[in-house]
Amino acid sequence: MSLEVEVRLDREGFSLQVALTAAPGEVVAVLGPNGAGKSTLLGILSGLLRPDAGHVRVGDRTVTDVEAGVFVPAHRRGVGLLAQQALLFPHMTALANVAFGPRAQGVPKREAEARAQALLADVLPGLPELAGRKPAQLSGGQQQRVALARAIAPEPGLLLLDEPLAALDVDAAPAMRSLLRRVIRDGKQTAVLVTHSALDALVLADRVVVLTHGHVVEQGPTREVLGRPRSAFTARIAGLDLIPGVREGGALRTVDGRVITGRGDAGSEDDGAGEPAVAVFPPSAVAVFAAEPHGSPRNVLPVRLASIEPHGDVVRLRAAPREGGPDWLDGLAADVTPAAVADLGAEPGVPLWFAVKATEVEIHRAG
Repeated sequence: MSLEVEVRLDREGFSLQVALTAAPGEVVAVLGPNGAGKSTLLGILSGLLRPDAGHVRVGDRTVTDVEAGVFVPAHRRGVGLLAQQALLFPHMTALANVAFGPRAQGVPKREAEARAQALLADVLPGLPELAGRKPAQLSGGQQQRVALARAIAPEPGLLLLDEPLAALDVDAAPAMRSLLRRVIRDGKQTAVLVTHSALDALVLADRVVVLTHGHVVEQGPTREVLGRPRSAFTARIAGLDLIPGVREGGALRTVDGRVITGRGDAGSEDDGAGEPAVAVFPPSAVAVFAAEPHGSPRNVLPVRLASIEPHGDVVRLRAAPREGGPDWLDGLAADVTPAAVADLGAEPGVPLWFAVKATEVEIHRAG
């Protein structure tokens, strides 16, 4: 089913104002920092929160319309929810947990259990004996698989996924991610996914909406948004560095007047001059020096080392501004080898220079 949302909810010190749509069978990922309003939005969609204005439509059914006085309670919305924790009924078997939703809709017991058996065979292939076990007798990954079956058993018009992989260990998460993709795609399920994971968004979502301070700041096809981020949060989640500023002669000028050179959007160098823009580049493109480098043209940034983080086979150096330096330096990252860390004598607090060639920098409109 399609989804149409246009809502506003006001709380002391916070306001959520969101408009989004999802086509039938489309998965929309909602990203944003803590406090951006993601959980509030899910609460409105599920019927656990009443907005102060606006409407929510699932298919051709209006489930919330503040002006018209329409508010369908959560248990009658036809909305399924899969959260971080499985939250299975502890006194029920896996089979009874999955059959619960259809039974609550009035489906006869035999038919509801047959549907539950089929779903459990799909999410727990080759393990029919688990259907008769209670949650305490299942692993965390198995519980989450049962929870997925329970969420889709009532055949909801809309599926809400609230960080569904966050509580799983590194071994269980990839299998669950693949299962989610298959179940959602095969069932042509319309879904809203809240996640902090770029990988989850890339694997599961057709489109991404980015919230900051209760407002949509970016949206579009998943690969486009994560490949060309226009906000610091989206760049961080996509694993990229981002510097904000304004376009100037095909380059970017930061708020403190520094010019960042790079490859701009298609068009003339004067096109969009003075408009908000961002410079984006991967941490792997950043060279790190203990003294200011000279020579080939490059963007050279004086920073202070804030942290050293393991990152796969490399080490990620996270920057902060030097005393009196601009805030936009905060959080910039460079990926280097462990040997380079040793050669630099790098430790938190030391001054360093981050350098990145113009050919590695993309400059585009902030939107």
